[in-house]
Amino acid sequence: MITRRQFSIVGAGALAASRVFARPDKPNSVVDGVQIGAQSYSFRDRALDPAIAAMVQIGLSESELWEGHLTPKLRGEELMHWRETVPPDSFKDVRRKFDDAGIQIYALNYSFQSNWTDRAIEHGFEIAQALGTDKITASTTLPVVDRIDKYAQKYKVYVGMHGHSSTKPGEFASPDSFAQAMQGHSPYICVNLDIGHFTAAGFDAVDYIQQHHNRIITIHIKDRKKSQGDNMPFGQGDTPIRPVLQLLKKNGWKIPANIEYEYKGGDTVAEVTKCYAYCREALEGPANQDTPVAGNK
Repeated sequence: MITRRQFSIVGAGALAASRVFARPDKPNSVVDGVQIGAQSYSFRDRALDPAIAAMVQIGLSESELWEGHLTPKLRGEELMHWRETVPPDSFKDVRRKFDDAGIQIYALNYSFQSNWTDRAIEHGFEIAQALGTDKITASTTLPVVDRIDKYAQKYKVYVGMHGHSSTKPGEFASPDSFAQAMQGHSPYICVNLDIGHFTAAGFDAVDYIQQHHNRIITIHIKDRKKSQGDNMPFGQGDTPIRPVLQLLKKNGWKIPANIEYEYKGGDTVAEVTKCYAYCREALEGPANQDTPVAGNK
């Protein structure tokens, strides 16, 4: 069992480590009014502290915090016990690390599953509040939405259903599946649109954003080929990254565009830097100009 004393020790160490990230020249990755950030899953090859350091190095000022950077390496009942009992206040030190680095935790990525207890689901909302955000993104399934919505309303936290390109029963992939989640539920049930997966599943991300931007809390930026195609370096797939970013810019919609690095590449920091450069070029150039492939100039 994880004791409260153990959490106190971890918290003290986290507070000390947070000072490493304090810097006078805070990053600013708002480009022409569009907030570019990163899903911290992009840095899944390293622990939280090095992931924050990498975002600072790249110059990113906003993040969707992946639950894998928070949860301990436990399995089964032990992990469920952690989800039910971890003191939410222990995550305030995580928030301090991001604050000191000049990075906003815009959303917590916490993927509620059908086999979770109600207490484990509720605890995710408590963690989000401790992190200072009123937004959660979740790779979950339609049957869990009723339970999620109950706590979303209680805590006044918006939950974006994360879409994949899968067609497995209950998973989110199509516009209809998102509509099923939002219909009959509170306005706190929203969408986390992954434009790479959406394209691979055969749908038009630009059209969907135009129609439903008021219910989209975050956008994941990745490049995939159509017809369930592979993840590709930015600019080499079929995903309309540039038109999506230009759409956000043109309309002033304050939806963060979070880079999610998933293609096969080399050094993570180098590749995310290329992704960020691609997004900057896409926003800074005129609307009818082709954006060069990142890293291939």
